Amino acid sequence: MAQSYLIFDFGANEEAAQHARHRIEGWKQAFRLDKKMQLKFERQEAEGGESGKQGTPKKKSSQAKGAREETDAQERIRLIVRLDFSDHEKLSHQRWLERIPGEEPFKDAAPKIVRHGEDGFDQTAELFGSLA
Repeated sequence: MAQSYLIFDFGANEEAAQHARHRIEGWKQAFRLDKKMQLKFERQEAEGGESGKQGTPKKKSSQAKGAREETDAQERIRLIVRLDFSDHEKLSHQRWLERIPGEEPFKDAAPKIVRHGEDGFDQTAELFGSLA
């Protein structure tokens, strides 16, 4: 199977990240790509964040609105998309690799493509597997 990862760094822009998630969810439904296109968010505290909170996952639903706005400014959001097409779907795989980074919410998010066999593929696959 041909797997590739697309990594988009949205910085602290939660609105753009959610717009990108919504866009991908729409594609998954419209083109029936449930298992072929999966996405996960990686949220990290910024360097200037509190030392007790660094590296800990946050549950947004349990935070008050004011506290959420304060922590959002210190958070770095990355969206990782995994494309997992079978070998006979190489053309579809290539088209999605070209289409996604060119669309509006993804253009400004510093797109990075990691293909199978490239440096960093194993680390990216491990990171994707560890995210909830």
